Amino acid sequence: CLHPLSVETSLWGPYKDIWQTVMNAIWKRQPEAVHRLDQVLKKHKSDFISLFRNPPKNVQQHEKIQKASTEGVAIQGQQGTRLLPEQLIREAFILSDLFDIGELAAVELLLAGEHQQPHFPGLTRGLVAVLLYWDGKRCIANSLRTLIQSRQGKTWTLELSQELISMTTRFTDDLMEQGLTQKILTLVSHIDLNNEFDKLQRERGLGSEKHRKEVSDLIKECRQSLAESLFVWTCQSPLSKDDTLLLISYLEKVTVEADGSLDGVNLSLLMALLYCFDVSFLEQGAEDREDLMHRLPLLAERQYIATIHTRLQESQPWKLPGLQATVRLAWALTLRGISQFSDVTALAEFTEADEAMAELAIADYVFLFLTESVVASENFYQEEFYIRKIHNLVTDFLALMPMKVKQLRNRADEDARMIHMSIQMGNDPPISLRRDLEHLMLLIAELYRKDPFNMELAHEYWCPSEPLQTSTIMGSYLGVAHQRPPQRQVVLSKFVRQMGDLLPSTIYIPYLKMLRGLASGPQCAHYCFSLLKVNGSSHAENIQGAGGSPVSWEHFFHSLMLYHEHLRKDLPSADSVQYRHLPLRGITQKEQDGLIAFLQLTTVIVNWSENARLALCEHPQWTPVVVILGLLQCSIPPILKAELLKTLTAFGRSPEIAASLWQSLEYTQILQTVRSPGQRQAIGIEVELNEIESRCEEYPLTRAFCQLISTLVESSFPANLGAGLRPPGFDPYLQFLRDSVFLRFRTRAYRRAAEKWEVAEVVLEVFYKLLRDYEPQLEDFVDQYVELQGEEIIAYKPPGFNLMYHLLNESPMLELCLSLLEEGVKQLDMYAPFPGKKHLEKAVQHCLALLNLTLQKENIFMDLLRESHLSLIVTPLEQLLQGINPRTKKADHVVNIARYLYHGNSNPELAFESAKILCCISDNSNIQIKLVGDFTHDQGISQKLMAGFVECLDNEDAEELINPDEELEPEKKRAQIHHETRIHILNLLITSLECSPPSLALYLLGFELKKPVSTTNLQDPGVLGCPRTCLHAILNILEKGTETRNGPTAVRESPHLAELCYQVIYQLCACSDTSGPTMRYLRTSQDFLFTQLQYLPFSIKEHEISTLNQMSWLMKTAAIEMRVTSLNRQRSHTQRLLHLLLDDMPVKPYLADGEGGMEDESRSVSGFLHFDTASKVRRKLLNILDSIDFSQDIPEPLQLDFFDRAQIEQVIANCEHKNARGQVVCNVKYLHRVLVAEVNALQGMAAIGQRPLLMEEINTILQYVVERNKLLQCLHAKRHALESWRQLVEIILTACPQDLIQAEDRQLIIRDLLQDVHDKILDDDAAQELMPVVAGAVFTLTAHLSQSVKTEQKQPLALPMAGQSQYVLMLDGSFTSSPGSENISMGFASIGDSSLHIILRKLLDFILKTGGGFQRVRTHLYGSLLYYLQIAQRPDEPDTLEAAKKTMWEHLTAPEDVFSKLQRENMATIESYGAALMEVVCRDACDGHEIGRMLALALLDHIVSVDKQQQWLLYLSNSGYLKVLVDSLADDDRALQSLLTPQPPLLKALYTYESKMAFLTRVAKSQQGALELLRSGVIVQLAQCQVYDMRPEIGHQGMYAMREPPVFIPAPVERYRQILLPALQLCQVILTSSMAQHLQAAGQVLQFLISHSDTIQAILRCQDVSVGSLQELASLTGIISKAALPGVLNEMDMDVNEGTQMELQGHIGRFQRQCLGLLSRFGGSDRLRQFKLQDDNAAGDRVNKRDEIELAIAFVPYTQAPVVPYWHLPGLGIIVYLLKQSTSDFFSYYDSHRQSVNKLQNVEQLPPDEIKELCQSVMPAGVDKISTSQKYLLARRRLVKLINNRAKLLSLCSYIIEICLFILWRHLEHYLLHCTPTDSQDPLLSSRMTFKKGRLQDSFGSEPRLDFSSGLNRVSQHDIEQLQTEATNSFGESLQKKLLDIEGLYSKVRSRYTFIQALVRRIRGLLRISRT
Repeated sequence: CLHPLSVETSLWGPYKDIWQTVMNAIWKRQPEAVHRLDQVLKKHKSDFISLFRNPPKNVQQHEKIQKASTEGVAIQGQQGTRLLPEQLIREAFILSDLFDIGELAAVELLLAGEHQQPHFPGLTRGLVAVLLYWDGKRCIANSLRTLIQSRQGKTWTLELSQELISMTTRFTDDLMEQGLTQKILTLVSHIDLNNEFDKLQRERGLGSEKHRKEVSDLIKECRQSLAESLFVWTCQSPLSKDDTLLLISYLEKVTVEADGSLDGVNLSLLMALLYCFDVSFLEQGAEDREDLMHRLPLLAERQYIATIHTRLQESQPWKLPGLQATVRLAWALTLRGISQFSDVTALAEFTEADEAMAELAIADYVFLFLTESVVASENFYQEEFYIRKIHNLVTDFLALMPMKVKQLRNRADEDARMIHMSIQMGNDPPISLRRDLEHLMLLIAELYRKDPFNMELAHEYWCPSEPLQTSTIMGSYLGVAHQRPPQRQVVLSKFVRQMGDLLPSTIYIPYLKMLRGLASGPQCAHYCFSLLKVNGSSHAENIQGAGGSPVSWEHFFHSLMLYHEHLRKDLPSADSVQYRHLPLRGITQKEQDGLIAFLQLTTVIVNWSENARLALCEHPQWTPVVVILGLLQCSIPPILKAELLKTLTAFGRSPEIAASLWQSLEYTQILQTVRSPGQRQAIGIEVELNEIESRCEEYPLTRAFCQLISTLVESSFPANLGAGLRPPGFDPYLQFLRDSVFLRFRTRAYRRAAEKWEVAEVVLEVFYKLLRDYEPQLEDFVDQYVELQGEEIIAYKPPGFNLMYHLLNESPMLELCLSLLEEGVKQLDMYAPFPGKKHLEKAVQHCLALLNLTLQKENIFMDLLRESHLSLIVTPLEQLLQGINPRTKKADHVVNIARYLYHGNSNPELAFESAKILCCISDNSNIQIKLVGDFTHDQGISQKLMAGFVECLDNEDAEELINPDEELEPEKKRAQIHHETRIHILNLLITSLECSPPSLALYLLGFELKKPVSTTNLQDPGVLGCPRTCLHAILNILEKGTETRNGPTAVRESPHLAELCYQVIYQLCACSDTSGPTMRYLRTSQDFLFTQLQYLPFSIKEHEISTLNQMSWLMKTAAIEMRVTSLNRQRSHTQRLLHLLLDDMPVKPYLADGEGGMEDESRSVSGFLHFDTASKVRRKLLNILDSIDFSQDIPEPLQLDFFDRAQIEQVIANCEHKNARGQVVCNVKYLHRVLVAEVNALQGMAAIGQRPLLMEEINTILQYVVERNKLLQCLHAKRHALESWRQLVEIILTACPQDLIQAEDRQLIIRDLLQDVHDKILDDDAAQELMPVVAGAVFTLTAHLSQSVKTEQKQPLALPMAGQSQYVLMLDGSFTSSPGSENISMGFASIGDSSLHIILRKLLDFILKTGGGFQRVRTHLYGSLLYYLQIAQRPDEPDTLEAAKKTMWEHLTAPEDVFSKLQRENMATIESYGAALMEVVCRDACDGHEIGRMLALALLDHIVSVDKQQQWLLYLSNSGYLKVLVDSLADDDRALQSLLTPQPPLLKALYTYESKMAFLTRVAKSQQGALELLRSGVIVQLAQCQVYDMRPEIGHQGMYAMREPPVFIPAPVERYRQILLPALQLCQVILTSSMAQHLQAAGQVLQFLISHSDTIQAILRCQDVSVGSLQELASLTGIISKAALPGVLNEMDMDVNEGTQMELQGHIGRFQRQCLGLLSRFGGSDRLRQFKLQDDNAAGDRVNKRDEIELAIAFVPYTQAPVVPYWHLPGLGIIVYLLKQSTSDFFSYYDSHRQSVNKLQNVEQLPPDEIKELCQSVMPAGVDKISTSQKYLLARRRLVKLINNRAKLLSLCSYIIEICLFILWRHLEHYLLHCTPTDSQDPLLSSRMTFKKGRLQDSFGSEPRLDFSSGLNRVSQHDIEQLQTEATNSFGESLQKKLLDIEGLYSKVRSRYTFIQALVRRIRGLLRISRT
């Protein structure tokens, strides 16, 4: 966790760097590190040459530092000088004296210590400096060892590149020439742990226990690495003569440790010397043998052998004679080896001396020394080449010196005879006997007993009598099955066999032990088993009589049976209580030792070889299990019983034996489970434990029993154990283990302290296995009754149930577990070895694992318990863990568990289990809050816990293994555990961040807990006292490797870890509380996102799922960052990220500045990257998309022979559950259990025969399910990545300031993205599951494409044309004007672009690809299509009233503009898809999801509107879709009726109805469409809808109604209007467009009006003046004016009787009267009110005006009946009033219109306030946040809207004026010219009035003054005159002038040329006529 930072300490930083580089180059095999290593070695060669030398003290430096507090001092690697505090200077001098280093170096060390302090919470800088000093030394020593290890040599190869090997070999050769051996040996003897500690102790240089441990470990590792450097050197190439002699003189003075073994350093050096003498590698007959011989100083230099030989012959004894003997033996064997080479006769004088030398060695007890000091050393088994060396030593001795071996055997026989005789005579055996052969055997026994590297070296001792055919048992030499074994193997196997012949009793036990050693390993065990079998068989050449050899199965089991027979007779009756203490006749000590030795041999063989196990068990005469169980019942010493139990344990490893073993155990009552009524005395193991073992304070039997149970429960335990005699089940055993062994283990006395923990470990292991294999089942929670001796009793529950029950209560068992955890962590905190440490750790691990299993299973357990009727009470374990600890009186159980994380480096398993528990508990936020309190209330503990979490995350050794199927070596296993721990901690952070604060995650990540979280100020560790938190650790993990070209190493090496790290960071950024501080910290201190995004996309095929998730989290975080920086206007940040993601120009590779060696590399990179600077690269955003593979391999469907496929699919479905990520996957373990249970349930012989096949098929199924799960996860990851990509794209397009990307780039980017996304999803292999996300992205992108094309149209052109901007041209309306403006279409360059058509085609392909399903996907696509088609719509142009200056001809001949062209091409494209597309869209429009229907209708609407050929319309009507739509109105009617209740259900129905009506209205706009609609009876359908009759009452809010704030769900009245208006509009459009069928249409519409006449009347009567009601009126009056014409009934050919016709006539008349009545309302004095409204509401005035026109239109027809008496109805005065009013309105509107046009032309010149005001009306909030250019855009938009609004008002005014004038003229003409007043009886008139007209007037006849009989008007002459004078007065000159002005200003332009002028002229004429 240490990283050299800016402070380059000369004693630490560079060394750390060297080690890192050596690691990368040699162990991690990074190709780029080789070059770097070369530089480092050149630079630091002196450090290696002057190994461990410190910079010397120096007087000048001393003075300089002395003054540094005032004058400052220059520090290497920092600019300028630095003042040092006094305190630091004092510490520097102490440090300088302590390590004897230069003062400046001491200062640098201290400063580095200060810098690294956050990594060592709780230590001062001085203590850290001590660690750094030794860490520097360790790094240099390790680097040296590794460099030497990578040399070319004779023993191994690391498979590195030739370049690297030659580099390290050259470098190390140089070092050796400079006297490396001497330096290493000097350092090893000088550095002494105790001395160093004394020095440190004196200067208070040692801190806590942990610090002491770390310092001592570093010092030990320094010495060890130095010694190993020599060892690895000699393994690869021998030392020179002088160096060898140096090594020998060093070894002379070596002593052993307290326990008699060599320590690691001396062991290494001894091995180094032994490898110097190694010639065995020359035997292998290699091609380069000659060459090797010349290079070997042993053979090449005569001097070498002579000197060494003389040296070793010296009689001077060494400090360790055994060590001297070992070296001598090795030398003797070397000489013997040399003598076998044919060409070394020259050395004969020495080689002859080999026998003598070996004799010297044996005389000094060489084998004993090797056993006790070498093999017993704790480092011996940690190094494969130590084991090989000693193996070679022993086998060479046996093979090369057979005579010596024979001599040893003879000596042993001789001694055995002497001992035998002295026993016969009764004397004591002689003392002086040597036991060399025995020692040799024991050495062999010890050497091969363990085999940590699975080398099976012992295999060389077995020579198969018959060649083994099976490939598994191929020997090391068996190339071909029948090849002869090599000579050496023959000799060794002969040694094993011959030593067993005629074995003297003294060597019997050593021989058995030797066999035990040699039987270790699967093949060796098999051979040994055969040997023992053959020995006993009668045909063996046995000279020992009928019993066969004493070393045989036959002999052994025969003896066991005899013992059993003999002891059984001795068994006293159960009544004699004292029987245990009778003198044991039976077994003597010697016999017992022999038995134990044989039992141990049996155990080893049976453990290793399954065949041996079964063969022995099934042997009819031997029956080992029965005999052993029998013996166990006899009274024999516990130690022997323990061995017997261990042997049983070995047998119990086979499931088939285990099952019968259970029954035998129960039968023999080893543990008494049944009490017979008459029995007073308890028997069995319980008594042994309580009475014998406790008294002896040794517990071998109990431990062995627990091991037996532990092995047996692994394979199975029969549920009906003990049935018939007691309640069946395992309970008595569990009770014994729990109550007698576990709960009492702490209170017993132990002679051997370690045994206490051994007992705990072994019993907890049983509990662990029981709980691990327990799955709570429903039947466990029901009391099962069994019959026992005639009565019903309750059966025992499964053991797992009992354990769960005990662990979910405050039981003694849980108490003890928790207290064990506390004790464990206390012991570990001592950092000192103590007896039984390993076992304590294991016990603690089992405790933690038990808690873990309980947490995992408690939910199911408690659910089942709740459903059952058992009266048990349990508490969730996480609550029990909150309980009070009785010893400390605090709730610190969880804290104790968490403290194990602090020991993550030394005890990874414990940290792993602890992290897992914490992760489980942290799901619950209430518990989190308590935990935060517990974790933080004690400062010291809080610091330690934080350090523990950080240390686990920082762990350097962690390694993620991708497929951990194969058995791992311990190192890999540890690495994997470290990794898993990190994963659990990250998962803990992730779940915890989802809880409400304060949560554990916030504490661990360094956020404020006392103040609001958002006020946190995150800092780098050490700044302002900020500790190093998990956040720093996480960033560190992701940062590693970002300085190289490959990007973060975690992504490649530990993908899952990296994924979770990114997720934590995303969660921190996404959560509102933590977002601010986190993003600030990441942006400022870390520049995290920019650095990480550089390396996207990560594409690593093997970890596809993790890689995708990593990118997802990173992209989501980037999206948040861009959104936040945009909002806060941190433009430069946003811009950097945008460039990074979007640029398509190559960027220079980002390299760390000034990193040595990178310059050359970057030059070469730039060589091929920048050969053409203009070359484009792919945008990063597109690269990321490319890295998501849309295709997905689907596993092959299952092919099953036995199981039924459909049923298996069903079972798989039942086993599905949601995993942590929320994906539904199948639980493979559960499925496996279900299937195996199914197989086990099969009965009958056939089933048993087929079992292997069935199991194989189960494997196939599981394989398939694993594949399937992977597929689901992969799809999920792809969706996730796509979602995040889409989110990023959306943020870039919507949230980032628009001006950061230029408009044309923006469009290009959007097009690129659209095309790529489409290409990927339209690929045939693309997975359908990804469609929804892609469709969403397409929708956003198309929306933005459409928007950007449109804004481009709105922006003025960049090139000024003749000094005018594009806008002015647009204002002139000359889109396509004179030839001079050809290049206008430049403004829409993008519209003419062909790529638009490509996008359209792809969109349509995508729609068709979705086929029938995926309606939701299509919904998005329809939206996209609509946006796309909008591009071809003309933009809003300001109506400047000047468009009509052109002639009609100019209009007709104008070239087609870009919009129409694009529209035409779009239509052509759409048509090319034919009916397939029509079918899909139409089907979606008719049924399916509401939104889908609405969008499909909108799309149809659009297409129909631009479809000139009316293909779609034809299709709609021919295929019946139109009819379906019309008919569905009846269903809508029902849905809509429910919407008018005050609290409606959802408004969906309303929206779909609106869409449908809008579409029908669109269809009705064409003549053909209207016809089709009439045919399909749409109006008839509307007439039948009842919803229109349900008009809600309107409250009289009057004119204030509109001022209420808008709400989302409109009031019932509003809803009603939303329903009614579309219907009215549809009627109106049909009336307008159905020319030929006008009358038919009018008739139908009338029907509609009449059927809803109440509503219509209500509307017409309504007094409300709100926008809504005015809209209603406008629409209605419009319809009435078109449909209810006078005489309409006569024109309809309706066959109706007179009565009906009268009724219709009445309705129509009423409508007409009411309409005319409205005129007075709107023309009357309350107009003022409306004017007030107009100011408020632009929409309001639009509506009023529209009304009036409609009224006017309504009025026109009546005026054609010239006889209408004007005073009965609203008078002509209103018309005149309207005329004047409109005229004045017109001018005010006209002025405001001109102003707006001027403003629009000079937007940039307007004052800011005005701009702001304009913007606010478009965008009520947040105007200040947007950029100026965007403000201008909004202001323009608003102005265009105002201009167009005014233009509309102007046209309405001019229309009203024209109509009013016309009405006035007609009336005046009628009355002044044609009307005969009543006074002058003119007969002509009456004759002209036809009946029809009379009828018409009747219909107006509510006035009493109508004369029905005559049918004549009573207009008197006086009236007419009055009319004339009034008209003349009101229609004065000024009005006339105004009217003509209007015509000049407006109407001329609008082409109704001189209508006003003509009418004014006529009226003037009429008024001039004076009547006579």
